[in-house]
Amino acid sequence: MKRLDYRCATALLGFVLLTGCAGVEHSQQELDAARVSFQKVKHDPLVLRSAPLDVVRAGEALTRAEGFSGYWGSSADVSHYAYLSLRFSQIASEHSLLLANQERLAALEQERQRLQQALRDAKLLSVQQQGQAQDEQMVSLTRTQVDRGLVMTLSDVLFEPATASLNASANRTLLKLVQFLQLNPRRIVRIEGYADNQGSQAQNLQLSVERAQEVANVLEDLGIDKKRLQVQGYGEAYPLAENASRRGREQNRRVEIVFSDEQGNLSPPR
Repeated sequence: MKRLDYRCATALLGFVLLTGCAGVEHSQQELDAARVSFQKVKHDPLVLRSAPLDVVRAGEALTRAEGFSGYWGSSADVSHYAYLSLRFSQIASEHSLLLANQERLAALEQERQRLQQALRDAKLLSVQQQGQAQDEQMVSLTRTQVDRGLVMTLSDVLFEPATASLNASANRTLLKLVQFLQLNPRRIVRIEGYADNQGSQAQNLQLSVERAQEVANVLEDLGIDKKRLQVQGYGEAYPLAENASRRGREQNRRVEIVFSDEQGNLSPPR
């Protein structure tokens, strides 16, 4: 009987020793994993900047785990503090990833805003350039008169002979005029018709009014508000040249478009 008890005791002791060795081995593996993880966060500048407190906690827990690792029967304590150290290191790494993502998103948002502003500036510049180009085009088609402002002249050749109908060659000029008025919505115009002295004064006055009105009708059809258009006919008054020659009469048969300034101030009629 005593022999049997001795064998049981020996077997139990062996089991305890094996279990203890297995526990120690497992706790050492956990300790090694905690060491590796701590070394990574310890030398990562982003982690140190984003989660310094977690790194400190990971180091403190690792120090405790290493302290317990030298004592027999303390494998549970080693495992506990090694686990804490590992988790603090992981938390510190997660914080660094979160901060990196936030900074990346902030940089992307800043770049998006910069690009949007650049696009707005480009559009504004494009409109300004268009306006400048249209101004230059209009200036090339006009002559400046000190008492009346900027004046654009549509010659007799843009109309069908002796009628108020515009011919196809007038389209390009009128489209430029429409573009200019669209880019300058505060400007208004007075459309003035003139004739030579051939025929009666009443007929010449009527033709000059009809031609001026025809130009206004086309501009309105192309989208210019009627309120921005004034119409005036002067007949054979205010000639540009002598009516004695064919060339002079051609110059006198015309439509003049008088532009207001940028604030919409238009010179008074003649």
